[in-house]
Amino acid sequence: MATVDSLRNGLIEKILSINNKDFLQALDQLISSDSSVFEMSKLTEDQKKMLEMSEEDIKNGKLISQEAMDKRNLEWLNAL
Repeated sequence: MATVDSLRNGLIEKILSINNKDFLQALDQLISSDSSVFEMSKLTEDQKKMLEMSEEDIKNGKLISQEAMDKRNLEWLNAL
C-alpha cells in the first residue's frame, strides 16, 4: 500500500506534467473546496426505505439486465 508521502509525490509529478490551464484550474478548485463536500450525506427515512426495498428485490430475483432496461427506456421514449 502506498504511503501518504509516495501518493503526494506521485500527484506532484503528475501535476507538474499537466499543461492544460483549464484542467489545472479545475483541479485547484477541487483541492481548495470545502472538505464537507466530500462527507457522506445522511439518508432520509424515505431513502433508507427505498434502499431496503431494492435489497429485497435483489434477494427475490426481481432484476433485469442493463440491456433490457435500455431497451425498455427506448421503447418508452419512442412512445412519447
